[in-house]
Amino acid sequence: MVPAGDIAVPFVGNGARPLVKPKAHKGDALPGGRDYFSGNQILKLLPRTAQDFLSPFLEQVELGRDESLFEPGDNVTHAHFPLGPTIVTLILPMRDGRAVEAATIGREGAVGGIVSLGLTPAFTRASVQIPGKAARISISRLESAKRAAPKLHDILTRYADCLTAQVLQSVGCTALHSLEARCARWLLMTHDRLQQPDLPLTQEALAEMFGVARTYVTRIASGLQERGAISYRRGVIRIVRRSVLEEATCECYGLVRQHFERVLPGLYPTAEL
Repeated sequence: MVPAGDIAVPFVGNGARPLVKPKAHKGDALPGGRDYFSGNQILKLLPRTAQDFLSPFLEQVELGRDESLFEPGDNVTHAHFPLGPTIVTLILPMRDGRAVEAATIGREGAVGGIVSLGLTPAFTRASVQIPGKAARISISRLESAKRAAPKLHDILTRYADCLTAQVLQSVGCTALHSLEARCARWLLMTHDRLQQPDLPLTQEALAEMFGVARTYVTRIASGLQERGAISYRRGVIRIVRRSVLEEATCECYGLVRQHFERVLPGLYPTAEL
């Protein structure tokens, strides 16, 4: 078992992955029809009137791996709704170069400007963990939509409560639970969001997420592989027996899912294998 206080690996420098600066996206208008609303659970839950109001202002952008959507102190100018398998992580960078994950956001959520009124400075870094598409809207347009569509305001407020619960549970999990339990929890959450068994993740990326040296993650991954939970080839972790991961994880995974279901039923995606 690896104690919770292991030395973190920096996200920049010392061989870690370099920070990718935000791209100047030229957003494309979202395609015709209403299929894109099914790519994000928040957009999918909106009533038709709210979807109609949002449609002219949403644009589709491609998010690249390790791309930063905003940095601490930046004014958050846009909200992003990850579509399909796209995953963004909220990261707390420290002055000494170390960093740790605070939350993971995929098809069930949104990043930036969810409950704030107007432009506000970011407290975390938002980094793209798994690249893909997102629906983007300016904060000013989103504020107008909240006022015009009370259901949108209600859903975003409830989602913010769920995201807060995820962050708080992550604090307890990091402080009290083993690295294997934390790793199993993260793999389950990623599997839920991707809805496919192959997770495009490296052991280096997992080590950075957990703030530990890669050797610890290698040992944990080897143990999970020996028990038939996963298989691994460079750059891809395959979920083989999800039930083994569910046995290996701590209560944090189930508690966060249960809170999502109580606050916003149908929002949290679930993968089965």
